[in-house]
Amino acid sequence: MGRGYIGIWQMVQFSVRKCMMAIAASGLVLSAVAPVAAYAQARDPAYAAARAAGQVGEKMDGYLGYVTPPAPPLRAVVEDINIKRKAVYAGKAQANNATVEEYALTSGCLLIAQTKPGEKYQAADGSWQTRGEGPPLRDSRCP
Repeated sequence: MGRGYIGIWQMVQFSVRKCMMAIAASGLVLSAVAPVAAYAQARDPAYAAARAAGQVGEKMDGYLGYVTPPAPPLRAVVEDINIKRKAVYAGKAQANNATVEEYALTSGCLLIAQTKPGEKYQAADGSWQTRGEGPPLRDSRCP
């Protein structure tokens, strides 16, 4: 790798971090994602039960993931929630001059921070963790 490539990579990393911090600081991520997550739990008791049982959890990429292989009805509910999240991320990302991936990652950081003790979340290394009484493990890319 040449010195020019390293300089460009550092600029890209700085730009992504700056964008994520601006989005998080605006509070828009939380206000956009929280209603979708709350609606999902209120709408479908199967989702709430699966989350409480540790079958699904929050992923770093801002979407729900399967900790254990899901039954088809649960898979349908989670896919529906993830589709709705992506639509929210796309609209908010465009409004904030960010990519969907940047916005989703920031949302993932915030949603993981909101997990309750006993709930599952994906750590930066991709492993599933159970939230304890303390804060969850944070990805270094989180604002």
